[in-house]
Amino acid sequence: MPSGKDIRSLSRENLRTWMKEAGEAVFRGDQVYDWLWTKQASSFEAMSNLPKALRARLEVDFSFPQQSLATVQRSSDGTLKNAVQLHDGLVVESVLIPTEKRITACVSSQVGCSLNCAFCATAKLKRMRNLEPHEIFDQVVTIHRQGLEEFGRPLTNIVFMGMGEPLLNYPNVLSAIERITAPDGLGLSPKRITLSTVGLPKMIVKMADEGVKFNLAVSLHSARNVVRSSMMPINEVSPVEEVVAAVQHWYRITKRRITFEYVVWKGINDSPEDIAALVKVCKKVPCKVNLIEYNAIGDPRFQQADPAALEAYQTALAAAGVVAKVRRSRGKDIDAACGQLRLKTERELSDSKPS
Repeated sequence: MPSGKDIRSLSRENLRTWMKEAGEAVFRGDQVYDWLWTKQASSFEAMSNLPKALRARLEVDFSFPQQSLATVQRSSDGTLKNAVQLHDGLVVESVLIPTEKRITACVSSQVGCSLNCAFCATAKLKRMRNLEPHEIFDQVVTIHRQGLEEFGRPLTNIVFMGMGEPLLNYPNVLSAIERITAPDGLGLSPKRITLSTVGLPKMIVKMADEGVKFNLAVSLHSARNVVRSSMMPINEVSPVEEVVAAVQHWYRITKRRITFEYVVWKGINDSPEDIAALVKVCKKVPCKVNLIEYNAIGDPRFQQADPAALEAYQTALAAAGVVAKVRRSRGKDIDAACGQLRLKTERELSDSKPS
């Protein structure tokens, strides 16, 4: 890869300035910007309305890192799971989730994760680095194209529920969302984007105060500190009470309901006490609850709870006026759990290298 500055780190105005200083017509900067973000070109050579000499100079002066699909797994339910190889050889995951009315992209924000949630396959992977804005944007573009090719439908929704904690890469995630929602980007409404976090109170407050327009989901999984801390070490630093206070602030400022993501495991959070604790939290802030079917990662501690436990949660939440839906696992016949495909793909890529 060329050693020059990444071309996609430049703003439209930066590109116009560079063109002027290079002795080119200023409007060439607009053309390059259009190729980068509106037309999603993957090479300087593809920028066909630029003079050949200018394309050659851009090739010398800038880098234009690309990613590729190392593996695509196809589930019988239509789900596509991508192992995305980045320009430096690292691998992240993205998922296309088709339903009758939607094509949803589930994208990653980091290579690996540092939060060590016990039930998550990504926790077995050391956090290598944050993704750049264009690396997040390109995951979305790939799934948009897959939706058109495989289902004849464009992308409709995005969830930041892949590898990594989005709020630990906040500037780059925000920049990617700006490009995704921009009229000269993908033009997707921010109302169709959901950012999912383990619940970092200061960052949730910051987002609300900055006036972000996308939706918020919090991976709660227990409203009891003793239980949540046993699964999610971050709860020792940001306990349930602080998370609840932050999402209350979020609602006061944005007037948008949050979603609590909640997996129910046998013998861990399926007791009447667990249900009562969640109901108590949900009464404190307008919200809805997604009761999520678990994608096993081979850890015997975490087993999907009995259907009766899910039904008990739904009944108690409904009595409190809270909408709770059971989200069935997608891609059960492929490496569905976040991080599983990356582990497998990196092993395969390593085995394929000449010794």
